[in-house]
Amino acid sequence: YKARFVAQGFSQRPGIDFNDTYAPTVRLAALRAILAQAAFNGEHMESIDIGNAYLHGELGPDWEVYMKQPRGFETHGPNGENWVCKLVKGLYGLKQSGRLWHQKLASVLEKIGFVQTRSAPSIYVWEKDGIRVIVPVYVDDITITSRSRTKIHQLIDSITKKFKKVKRLGPTNYLLGIKIDYDRKGRTIQLSQSQYILDMLKRFNLLDCHPVYTPMEHGIQLSRSQSPTSPEDIAKMAKVPFMSAIGALMYLALGTRPDIAFAVAKLAQFNTNPGAAHWTAVKHIFRYLKGTIDLKLTYRSDPTSSPSSHPFTTYSDSDHAGDLDTRKSTGGYVVKMGSGAVSWSSKKQTTV
Repeated sequence: YKARFVAQGFSQRPGIDFNDTYAPTVRLAALRAILAQAAFNGEHMESIDIGNAYLHGELGPDWEVYMKQPRGFETHGPNGENWVCKLVKGLYGLKQSGRLWHQKLASVLEKIGFVQTRSAPSIYVWEKDGIRVIVPVYVDDITITSRSRTKIHQLIDSITKKFKKVKRLGPTNYLLGIKIDYDRKGRTIQLSQSQYILDMLKRFNLLDCHPVYTPMEHGIQLSRSQSPTSPEDIAKMAKVPFMSAIGALMYLALGTRPDIAFAVAKLAQFNTNPGAAHWTAVKHIFRYLKGTIDLKLTYRSDPTSSPSSHPFTTYSDSDHAGDLDTRKSTGGYVVKMGSGAVSWSSKKQTTV
């Protein structure tokens, strides 16, 4: 059995117990671009995980935060006084714990020789004597890419001396639930989430659904007029896990499946009051995913372009007043790096 001592961060007061709480994480688009570039260059990729990461963060002298002792482990004063704990570490549950951990990791990597990129604060670069190492960080999941495996291992050794419980995960095969198939000799890398799709189908009892081959029905018209209005219909739709399904699909659309980005963004607009037609459209996406469960994002360099040419190709498009409720247009773009998409978006525009 395990237990974790967690602070009741919801009782913290701004300006008294904490100030800033933000802590950056690497964007998935940046992470995909780093993996694609590493594949094009035939680099090595390894991962490490730092256990109990937040406990490495230090509150410092600027903040005094106290909390009750955990039940069953109380210690009293010599005269029976009820003592409390004065925190010196960024305990799990504190509002500023993520930020404290980021600051601690940044200081350690900078001492080793890494430079924090200004455009993406969770990406660190080390470069010396023609050898470059890139480290994208997602909380405590750390990926290291470089042409020199020796330098990767040296840097991991340096990080291990600074932190306890550093797990060496070896070559990067899984990252944030994304399966990574890397052919270093062929300089090709593939990203997929087939297991995540299977788990979703099981979760929403759609494992036996019949597959279809488009993420939405052709010509379908969705609007707020299809939302329920009678108490009976509202009560019926309240039992449907609409928002949970949209949230699960959103991570997939952001991770490796740009082909469902438009459909998911469109249906997310009805989260507050979904109707039967909207739920049918959600199930249609799941049916599409079942039929395309093995699709992968594949990155290989474009043989028609020279090494000195720009690696990115961008496409954009929009409809005109496609939203039936607001008459706003939907805009979208996709950025390719070599053969695969590294960044994409599909969302309703802010103005008419």
